Order: sequence, then C-alpha cells, then structure tokens
Amino acid sequence: MASRIISLSPDHSNMDAESQTPAQKPEDMDQKKEQPMPPIRQDAFGDEEFAEVKYKVLKWWQGGLLMVAETISLGILSLPAAVGTVGLAPGLAILISMGIIASYNGYVIGQIKLRFPHISSMSDAGEVLMGPFGRELLNAAQILLLIFIMASHILTFTVALNVITGHATCSIVFGVVGAVISCLLSLPRTLEKVSWLSLVSFVSVFAAVMVTMVSIGIIKPPSTWTVAKHTDLVTGFGGVTNMVFAYASHNSFFTFIAELSDPREFPKALALLQSIDISLYIVAAVVIYYFAGDAVTSPALASASPLISKIAYGIALPTIVIAGVINGHIAAKAIYLRTFAGTGRIHKSDWIAVGSWVGIMVVLWTIAWIIAEAIPVFNDLIGLIAALFLSWFTFGLPGVFWLYMNKGMWFLSREKIFLTVVNVSSVCIGLVVCALGLYASGVSIHQNPAGSVFSCGARS
Repeated sequence: MASRIISLSPDHSNMDAESQTPAQKPEDMDQKKEQPMPPIRQDAFGDEEFAEVKYKVLKWWQGGLLMVAETISLGILSLPAAVGTVGLAPGLAILISMGIIASYNGYVIGQIKLRFPHISSMSDAGEVLMGPFGRELLNAAQILLLIFIMASHILTFTVALNVITGHATCSIVFGVVGAVISCLLSLPRTLEKVSWLSLVSFVSVFAAVMVTMVSIGIIKPPSTWTVAKHTDLVTGFGGVTNMVFAYASHNSFFTFIAELSDPREFPKALALLQSIDISLYIVAAVVIYYFAGDAVTSPALASASPLISKIAYGIALPTIVIAGVINGHIAAKAIYLRTFAGTGRIHKSDWIAVGSWVGIMVVLWTIAWIIAEAIPVFNDLIGLIAALFLSWFTFGLPGVFWLYMNKGMWFLSREKIFLTVVNVSSVCIGLVVCALGLYASGVSIHQNPAGSVFSCGARS
C-alpha cells in the first residue's frame, strides 16, 4: 500500500522509443538538462555528522516507547467512565473502531513524512497543504493543543496529591509543585535523552490500572453496569470525546519520526504503540466499568476503596508527570526549531542555546498551570481538548494528507475508491467530533459546579 500511496505519476520507464510521440529532439533534451532542478528540502536537523548535539539517534523501539508513554497516560484513566456514559456494548464498539482508524491514520502520517522529508511538525505539514497560512494555522493549533495537554497533566497531578495526602494543603500549591517538577524533567533537548523515562511511565500507569482492576474485582461492589444507555447529547458525546483523547497523540508523530535514525522504521514503532494501547484500553475500560458500574469515577483510579485509590495514585504519579513532560518537550521543540532554523544554534550547547530552551520551557509550563487552575475539572478539560484539537490532528488532517498525496488518483481502481471513502469518512469524523464535542464540552463546563477557578478546593 505504501508504494501506491507514494506514487503520484504514471510510470513511463517501460515505454519504447516508438511509443513516445512526438519524438524528442536533441536540442530539446539539451534545454531540459540546462534547467536547474528544484532543491529538495531536507529535515529540520540537517547533517549531524559533526554536530555537538545530535537529534536523529532514536531507534524505532525507543520511538515506540515514547509514543506509548505519551498516549497511554491520562486517556486510559477516563475510559471506564466514558464507557459508562453510553453503555458497555456501544463503548466497546467505539473503542475498537477508534483504535483501527487511529492506527491507519498514523500510517498515513508516516507516508507523508517520507514524501516530504522536511516535515518535523504539524506546522510544516500545514505549509505543504496550504502554504504560509497553513503553516501559521497548524503551528498555533499544535502549540495550544500541547499546552492544554500539559495543563491536564498538572491538573491530574493535583488530583493525585489531594487523594494521597487527604487534601493536606491548598490545591494551588500542588499544582505549582507539579509544574516545577515537569519543567525540570523537560530540560533535555533531545528525545533520545527523554526516552528512558518512557518505560518508567508505561510501567507506572500499567501497574496503577492493574492494582485498581484487581482491587475492584476482589471487593466486587454492587454493580449497576448496563449494556447500552439512553443518554442526552452532552453526556453521551462527552464520553465519546474522552475516548478520542485516549488514542490521540498523532499531533506529535512528525516530531518522533524526525528524530528516528531511520524514519522508514516508523511503522514498527506505530505497531508497537497501537497493539499495546488498543488491548490495554479495552481490558481496563471493560473490567473497571463492569465491576464499578455507575459508581465509576474519572479518573478511574478513584473507583477503588480510599486506601487502594491512594496506592494507585502513588504508583501512577510517574506517568502523570512523564507523559506531560513528553508533550512539553514537543511543544518546546516546535518553538525552538522555528526560532533557530538555519542558524546552527540547535546543535550547540552555549548559553544562548541552553538558555533559550530553558526559557521556552518555563513560559510553556507557566501557561499550562494557569489553564489547569482555570478549568479544574478533569473530564471537562480533556473533553474540550479532544473536541477542539485532537478531532483534527487524529482524524481530520490525516484524511486530508492522503487526499492531497493521491490527488487525481482517487477513483483509479477499486482499492483507491475504497481508500478514498475511508479517508473522506475520517475527515467527516473529525468534523463531527469537533462540532458536537465543542458543544457538549461547553455546556458541561458551564453547568458543572464541581470546580472553582484558582481555589484551594479539591480538584475532580
């Protein structure tokens, strides 16, 4: 499939001389030889053979673990409650279908990266699609998205410490502590130096979810789970946007591919990610909701007994922090590369290069902390993120990428027609999730009385 997607023009290599009409004259061929070929834009990091700081050193499995750490974090904590809003059967169907579509769309992102090697972020892809306007639009959208995700990690860190300590101090203090720790861990400039944290993150969230599932299974509280639920638009679609959030890390895929030592191995990293997240999401969402029923909470770790919840949150603290750190790193990398593009500064370790990186991190995490205090309800925050940004980065834009790469070939064969339908459907899914998700999130934020902005009260 990859070769068919990449090919944009018919192959004339097997045509004989008699079939070429009109015949090419020697002087015409000389003129063609004299015309300069357009320069091929290389990746953002260029030749790193003698660079002081090297970025393109990630192995495919390191990239895969980074993607796992970024994807399987906060999203999984909202899935049992999300399934509970629509019922077990619809929830399971949405989880599986979203996982399949997300896997295919990730593959398409890898294909457009190979076609245009200079792409290292969504803003570069926006420039390919729509020129300078597209570059600025997607650059702003990606940075805002990543800051919102960073904010959601600060919020979850605050919730965790409130549970563990029994709300021992003002929630604002916990939020500041989370922001400072995250900022410090974000200081390495290469993903390779951050990759060692990814395994810790995955083990952390996996262990926390397993502790929660086992404890609920042993206690077996009175369960009121249902196969399917009749619910209103705001509640039901709020659950759907939370499921979208769980799979949505596609906005960062270009950055991961750009730092791979061999970008052609990205499908291996993608397969590692999707095989783990789809299976773990299904098991965690179904088991926790089945045993907890309508009493399930979001984040799901609070669904167990108070003691087990404290233990689970303590185990989950590394992933709560590290997954946010990876998103912060990607946001800072996009700004850093754009600031010093073409100067060679990104490969240096002088005070300007290091100081600029630190300054960008401090500003980003400060803004993320402000957002976390302004929207202090976990479900509402991630629902807003999914609707506003992830609907496009995970579903809408990959479909547009494929349509762009295959322009003029959408109906050449049955396979092309099928893929055209798939990608147009993906764009439509992105549009629907964005529109209805924004409405549902906006109503929920307006009606939810649980959170007070910039207060010492407990977060939820």
